[in-house]
Amino acid sequence: MKSLDKAKKHNIGLGTAPLGNMFRDVPEKEAEETIQNAWDQGIRYFDTAPFYGAGLAEIRVGNVLSEKNRDDFVLSTKVGRYMKEETEDKEGLFEHGRDNEVVTDYSEESTRKSIEQSLERLKTDRLDMVFVHDVSPDFHGDAWVEKFDQARKGAFKVLDEMRDEGVIQGWGLGVNTTTPIELAMELEDVNPDVCLSATQYTLLQHERALERMMPLAEEKGVDIVVGSPYNSGVLLGGDHFNYAEAGEEILEHVRQLKEIADKYDVHLKAAALQFSTAHPAVSSIIPGSTRPDRIEEDLKMMEADIPKDFWNELVSKGFISEKAPLPK
Repeated sequence: MKSLDKAKKHNIGLGTAPLGNMFRDVPEKEAEETIQNAWDQGIRYFDTAPFYGAGLAEIRVGNVLSEKNRDDFVLSTKVGRYMKEETEDKEGLFEHGRDNEVVTDYSEESTRKSIEQSLERLKTDRLDMVFVHDVSPDFHGDAWVEKFDQARKGAFKVLDEMRDEGVIQGWGLGVNTTTPIELAMELEDVNPDVCLSATQYTLLQHERALERMMPLAEEKGVDIVVGSPYNSGVLLGGDHFNYAEAGEEILEHVRQLKEIADKYDVHLKAAALQFSTAHPAVSSIIPGSTRPDRIEEDLKMMEADIPKDFWNELVSKGFISEKAPLPK
């Protein structure tokens, strides 16, 4: 996509879920410094969503980027949820976010309302890319098929029209599983052109994505943006895996990966970033952070020299699929 082409700074952007107070209450100054530091380091792609703190991440992104030339950066957000003035008690991922009531709805009317609200919070008159958010079994259980059908008749149609009219550059799904993206790419009545796949094409988890999603993306010419490349931080020593508490099996898997990485003097962050961006279907990667200094570190890790023997050992020991393209 042309919009992502101009955003590229070593194929990396900034994911802003943590800036919606995911897991903790992030001070306003720290959040704004993180966004500003990303800009200062040359990052020009920023991804956000209404769901991130009930609009908090969008507000923070808007406060910083509204001071920049709008033609100089790429902005993506998501639809599928909109805010009400009424408040509600919060729990879960964004319990520290704003207390506005969040409504999940993938219909045409709600999609337009979601976009209108996002534009206001982001202090901008246009969006480059829009992802239909969490229309997936991890959020909706068995009802996800019904939600997907609502999105197909509502959000997908609206976004197709907006792209054709030039209002947005592209659209797709933003989900934490592979099946919804695969289904969307196979539809004949709508045409997504960029999808955000979080947690699914990472150093830690990629087998399922390689079966159908990645080959289908290449066949259909759909760009893949990789979100949550560290699987919610567990790959870097955190205690969350795919937005939930990590189990012992996952923690042991990471320990074994780190042992091999240490043997070759490789940082797992560098391995994670370079692995995810090595696939030809991947156009960008958007690690999230609330620490201003992490952005510079991420960029250095993208350029770090990793021995070929490191990758070969991971393949030989089954940590990386033989089907996965390896960094050069």
